[in-house]
Amino acid sequence: MTAHLLTDAAGPATDRTVIGENLSLPLFRTLSGVLAGHPYLKVVVDRAEDTWHLLDTAAHPFHVNYIATRVLGMDLATLDAELDAFNASVYMDPGRRFLLGVLSLHIGEDTDGRERTFLVLETTEADTMHGELLQFFYAFVRARVDGRLPLLLKPANHGQEEALAAISELLVPRVLSHELFGSRARTPLNPGEATGRLRFFRTQEEYAAAEAGLGWADIVAMPCLPDDVPRVAGFLNTAPITPLSHTNVLASGWGIPNAIVRDLEQLVERDGLDGAWVRYRVADDEISLERLDHEPALRAPAWHQQRIRLEPPLLEDVPVLALHRLRAADRDRYGTKAANLGELHHVLDSRTADLTAFYGRPRPPREDLYGHLAARLGLSDPTEAELRARAAEFVADAVGAPEGVALPFALQQRFLASSPVLQQGIGKLKMALELDATDVLDSLCLQLQHLIRHTPVPESVTRQISQAFPAPADPRGRLVVRSSSNAEDLPGFSAAGVYDSVTTVHGAGELLDAVRQVWASLLSPRSVRLRHQVGISLDDTYMGVIIQEYVPATLGGVLVTCDPTRREDFRNVYLNCSPGSPEQVVDGSVLPQQYLYNTVEGGGRTVALGSWGDGLSAAVRARLADLSLTGRLLQSHFSADDVDKPLDIEWLMTGKGDFRLVQIRPYAL
Repeated sequence: MTAHLLTDAAGPATDRTVIGENLSLPLFRTLSGVLAGHPYLKVVVDRAEDTWHLLDTAAHPFHVNYIATRVLGMDLATLDAELDAFNASVYMDPGRRFLLGVLSLHIGEDTDGRERTFLVLETTEADTMHGELLQFFYAFVRARVDGRLPLLLKPANHGQEEALAAISELLVPRVLSHELFGSRARTPLNPGEATGRLRFFRTQEEYAAAEAGLGWADIVAMPCLPDDVPRVAGFLNTAPITPLSHTNVLASGWGIPNAIVRDLEQLVERDGLDGAWVRYRVADDEISLERLDHEPALRAPAWHQQRIRLEPPLLEDVPVLALHRLRAADRDRYGTKAANLGELHHVLDSRTADLTAFYGRPRPPREDLYGHLAARLGLSDPTEAELRARAAEFVADAVGAPEGVALPFALQQRFLASSPVLQQGIGKLKMALELDATDVLDSLCLQLQHLIRHTPVPESVTRQISQAFPAPADPRGRLVVRSSSNAEDLPGFSAAGVYDSVTTVHGAGELLDAVRQVWASLLSPRSVRLRHQVGISLDDTYMGVIIQEYVPATLGGVLVTCDPTRREDFRNVYLNCSPGSPEQVVDGSVLPQQYLYNTVEGGGRTVALGSWGDGLSAAVRARLADLSLTGRLLQSHFSADDVDKPLDIEWLMTGKGDFRLVQIRPYAL
């Protein structure tokens, strides 16, 4: 077949796109770009003409633009006006003319440990190719690629995985996403750039010995950073973690770079980086660590000037209330976490909130995404009122809010005021903060925490708690006691993992101990330092408490309504989960399963299987797709000031298969 080189006046003079030529490795390298460290090349198969187009990546960043303008003769204005219909014709029509994909070049090891180069063919995540089309696509490309290069098909979503299950791997050799990328040497977690001194620790013991000397100009590197790491210039992990770990939530909130660099120890030893001054940069497609010849003149980071403004706490004597009686405005009496859960109850019960606003925002060239939302909700050409009603109904059917009670700030205030010794200790801590006496700060905090945990609770406070939340009917029943401060779950200050929750409470005696432990966590050395760094006064900080009956979970985790590693992506929701309690995900005790769900065109894909060898069943993954769409819809309400601001949602699946949302807060970007 004759090859055609595109050099006509309609495109750039440097356009090297090829039609109909077989693909060799030199030609691949000529046309390819680089994404996430891998060379890649866009491919368009034209079934009507029985040929394919190998696109010059530099000249053609989008498949559909190329097909519309260079093959079908459309202008871009017409394409923009018909973009969704055009996309459906090339990604979802089972009888489509064009098959769109990407070929990427990878280097791995064979069974003998020898290096091998191979190609991977995949479609976009929204593509709904059925098994027969996938088999045709693979065979068409295989016949035109240099036979010395192994070629594997990577299904782009769960639907394609299921479609391929009935096809022999001898006909269509394949690799799953988590198999291909699960052992990546370098993975960006939070973008950013920092100049600082690299501090490399091989063990937790090495870190603990040096922790007191860490400062704002340090970049901390170790296998897995502890949740109580101080505020520094950057993080580096040498072992796999999830983008939703506490430390990455902190990195995101602090605006510092964070990445996984599994070969860091070799780099440190080779280049003598431990203790050296470096320039560290994390981007979506690049992680760099450059050693500097001399100590740079550094300015204090921006977060040294960052100031978080708290609404004044209201300390009047208000009752202990059931969560469903709270609204968002009650955060200044019961804390942000409790108020958000109360607001969730209101959204689910009233079904009056507009949960479609995210989809109403223009996404050029689209005026809005309402049509996509209607398709996700199973509607055809609904009115605005019908779409809103269906969205509210979908969310109310998909998830529930936890029952429980919230203790107001006033109870903590009465407890603290009941003890002159506590008042004296708080006065000393305030003075130390005013004088910036960091040498005594930790000891004062630890003394205060000990006093709070052992000071008797006034009878009037005890009575309010016990009357509002009587002992469970089952004497073996278990309670969960959670923090709900006014200095957490805030834009710019998430305080993820900073305050205590107690999840193994039995009986009234343990309940009071747990409440005091949560109150005491407000005065931990770490929480006091973090608040002080952003200008949150001790006088303005109070702790509410949430008390709930423990609900056993078969599956639990965290989702954020964005892709943490690709901030410009408005389609995907990132979801982590593990069997049992969501605490395993947030505290990093296991490496969770990780999934991405497209809440615009639909579909989901597995990113990593974590500590488990097998993925979830197709039925459970479909349920998680509904959960992800629910999170996106709730974003419209809880981020009403800017519907593009993502949420961080902690969730669990009960033994009955119901979803329960146990926490909802802003996700720091």
